Amino acid sequence: MSALYEVVSFALKTGLVLDTLPVTGISYTEALNAPGNMTCSVPLAAPMATPERLFPGGTGLSVLRNGEPIWGGILWTLAADLSAGTLTLNASGFHSHYRGKTFVSGERKDEVDQGAILRDWISRENKFNGINTDYTQIPTTGRKRTRNWTRYEAKSVAAAIEDLADDGGGFHFRYIPYWITQGQKMGNRLLISEVSGATSRHTLEHRINCDVSQVSYDSTALTTNVYAYGASDSQGAKPTYSLANPELSARIPAKDVIMNFSDVKSVTTLARKAQAAITIGRAPVAIPTVTLYPGMYAPDEFIPGDVETVRADHGYVALFAEFVLTERKVDIDVNGRESVTLSLANRELFENGNTG
Repeated sequence: MSALYEVVSFALKTGLVLDTLPVTGISYTEALNAPGNMTCSVPLAAPMATPERLFPGGTGLSVLRNGEPIWGGILWTLAADLSAGTLTLNASGFHSHYRGKTFVSGERKDEVDQGAILRDWISRENKFNGINTDYTQIPTTGRKRTRNWTRYEAKSVAAAIEDLADDGGGFHFRYIPYWITQGQKMGNRLLISEVSGATSRHTLEHRINCDVSQVSYDSTALTTNVYAYGASDSQGAKPTYSLANPELSARIPAKDVIMNFSDVKSVTTLARKAQAAITIGRAPVAIPTVTLYPGMYAPDEFIPGDVETVRADHGYVALFAEFVLTERKVDIDVNGRESVTLSLANRELFENGNTG
């Protein structure tokens, strides 16, 4: 049975719903630690298709599935096709707002819990002409971090959140839309979760409940030695940290990875980033792409950051392992039929997530 899909527009600063749009097709993605995106089309002459009601940068869009928000973000671009009589709307997830928010006076945190840092950043940005992101469900993690950026570095809040998440002992993050007042006012919430330790939620088996349409193998990140360099001090010296992978060195010729972080002043932070690179670079990355069989699962059963078991045995491809879901793409046709495609990556890439 097809689900009922709708797209609503709302005023980004207040969350108040403006219109239910007469969409002719919807495609959206939710990506791990990234904004994701959504596209849909409406008739060019629709009454609500006006510059005042569809204002790039000021209008929010949310995809509803059976009345409940399943994707939300910000309208950034539109494309009008006068020949076809359609207006295509292109939106990015709420994280895209924070790419336009900057620590204009610099920012400093000395041994502060990750969760407390995030709560403080979002709280402050909400007060400075923000989008009222709810942060009350961000927990205290027990992992303290130091960050120091001058005003001249113009660090964006989005980049700071991504940097914090990418540290060894970091976290996954995602934004979700939700009803503040059912049908009338839309909110957005930032959530974080552990990088590792989750149990597999589903077993996705080729030609049983899905098609494993593609598996790519990438050795770009392989590394036998990592050299991480931080920001130069007033004398031109840089903090440095290096790590080796002797197990991989015994198997392949030397392959160095050089990492430069122009805004990192702490050797401790460099050490966590080097450890993350060693973990990622110890084996080629297997990246399966999975298309779910229609009607077997609801799209929101699969959340980026979840662990899924993938099973496929065909020639070179011999998979029976756990993977982390990195992106969920959903296409909905005019009849409400869903096509769900998942992108995944080796679970081992995220194993360093519980270190301090």
